[in-house]
Amino acid sequence: MDKISAQNRIKELVDVLKYHNRKYYIEDAPEIEDFEYDALLRELENLEAEFPEFKAEDSPTQMVGGAALKLFSEVQHTVKMESLQDVFSFEELRAFISKLDLSKTALSVEPKIDGLSVSLEYRDGLFFRGSTRGDGVTGEDVTANLMQIKAIPKAIKFMGELEVRGEVYMPRDSFLKLRERQELLGEAPAKNPRNAAAGTLRQKNSQIVKERELDIFIFNIQRVVGKEFSSHIETLDFLTDLGFHTLPTYLRCNTADEVVNEVERIGQSRGGLPFDIDGAVIKADNLAYREVLGSTSKFPKWAVAFKYPPEEKQTILKEIEINVGRTGALTPTAIFDPIQLAGTTVSRATLHNEDFITSKEIGIGDTIIVRKAGDIIPEVLAVAKHCENSEIYKMPQICPSCNSPVFREDDEAVIRCTNADCPAQLLRHLIHFTSRDAMDIEGLGPAMLEQLLDADLIHNIVDIYDLDYEKVATLERTGEKTVENLKNAIEKSKENDLSKLLFALGIRHIGAKAGKLLSEHFGDIDAILNASANDFEKIEGFGSILAQSAADFFSLNDTKEMIDRLKVLGVNTKSLKEVKDNRFAGMTFVLTGTLPTYQRSEAAAIIESFGGKTSSSVSKKTSIVLAGEDAGSKLTKANQLGIKVINEQEFNELIK
Repeated sequence: MDKISAQNRIKELVDVLKYHNRKYYIEDAPEIEDFEYDALLRELENLEAEFPEFKAEDSPTQMVGGAALKLFSEVQHTVKMESLQDVFSFEELRAFISKLDLSKTALSVEPKIDGLSVSLEYRDGLFFRGSTRGDGVTGEDVTANLMQIKAIPKAIKFMGELEVRGEVYMPRDSFLKLRERQELLGEAPAKNPRNAAAGTLRQKNSQIVKERELDIFIFNIQRVVGKEFSSHIETLDFLTDLGFHTLPTYLRCNTADEVVNEVERIGQSRGGLPFDIDGAVIKADNLAYREVLGSTSKFPKWAVAFKYPPEEKQTILKEIEINVGRTGALTPTAIFDPIQLAGTTVSRATLHNEDFITSKEIGIGDTIIVRKAGDIIPEVLAVAKHCENSEIYKMPQICPSCNSPVFREDDEAVIRCTNADCPAQLLRHLIHFTSRDAMDIEGLGPAMLEQLLDADLIHNIVDIYDLDYEKVATLERTGEKTVENLKNAIEKSKENDLSKLLFALGIRHIGAKAGKLLSEHFGDIDAILNASANDFEKIEGFGSILAQSAADFFSLNDTKEMIDRLKVLGVNTKSLKEVKDNRFAGMTFVLTGTLPTYQRSEAAAIIESFGGKTSSSVSKKTSIVLAGEDAGSKLTKANQLGIKVINEQEFNELIK
């Protein structure tokens, strides 16, 4: 390759890798598999080695991929949290080992847990701070979220200073439960356990961390004051004695052959593990020898990560099964002759959507290539060979669940059922209707709703308010107290503001904010039922799509009958918003940071009660920014635009 071509390709690879670094480390939304990223990075490394004059200081080959987000306060790591150099073959692994003096050190071999790297700090025996790796130098303070992980000891029997490094991960069972719940709620399902764990750990609400059952393995001591060690495995034994969840296996090896055998053993076992691993880590065990070897700008010279190649198999596509999701989405699933992948037998795999099938020219009888994305979710990659007279599969024109017509929006790849009462969608509608931001019926979660459906006690959302509680009491794990609490929660929900009911109905494109706008503009469900698309479009903040969606929904006879039944059963259908006065009329507030005494939702309700509005972003139209601690980028932008910024004390003066 000539110099100009090399320079252009290096720039292209740098841009592509930086983009994927952001998607993976910061947004927790990867678009390519690890092995695809590794191949791009390896190509860049080779080009930079051949043409070093084009290697930039901020090249992805020189830096850890992550960065500290502005959602949390920053933590400066006392000891840099380095990443590891990858090797992809036993030849490369042996080459690394050959550079070490095995007369001075043994080697430790450990599974490489696929999760999010964190630091845990202890003082005087107590856990006081936890942070993400970030860019290796600066991370995010996620102490409150880490406190929700049961496996992290909150107190240890060591009174010196201790900082350890571990990998937060989501067990496979927890990941599959999360995907199932996300699909029920109509949310985009998490792609793999690693990104699900990373996204969970960065939630502002620590209760979500607890609900998703994250776990952790500790694999290193970063810093210790009050005790000395000579070997890495000695530190792991010490951490195990203190009550930390250390790596499930770690083996001391003395030769390259022993290392290769252990790496092979770990690779063969990964399909049966309850968590994801994406490789094996090989380290010099002698800590003094590590100090002699040192590090590059990015990697320690005393360790590498062996990355296992993705396993792919070929098989015959027997049929394509269409499943109807809880949002009405029709999802094609490939059914094929069973194959062994990542330690398990697989006979089904996702085909994603119509566009994927068409682009890959997939037809029944073709020989297809299958792999497990992240070693968890089987997916079809491509066609290896078309069968004779192969025809590209066509998605059905009617719903296989209810025989209603299906449709596809211009801006979506998904085909959906048109029937809102499609049986396949019912549970999802019920879960949304009872959720916290909708009717907020405590105790009526997915498990209870499934029980009620299975017992034929509910058939639609209205039936929730007409339950036979004597029959509910006969359900499994449902005692007298449970039924009483459920009845009270349902009765309480009848008093909700109209805006919550409108959001709960699950009208396409109508979210919580649009529901509030409808409620405040019309004040009563009857006025909404009599409105036209033109009337809806007059609402400030409503566009033509929202207006038409609302008009279509409220013009249906089924909708009118449902509203009539809800009224008869005592559900409030009027706006309860009380405007004390209009002192904030025409003003838009942005709330940012943590306020000393108010929740943001409470402050927003007060602003609205005085005729004002709230927005999630700062712009030239913003009147006032109400800022608390850790206000972040919104405060910075407000100052740049010269927008008035107030604290909670000044806010209280305004609302006297």
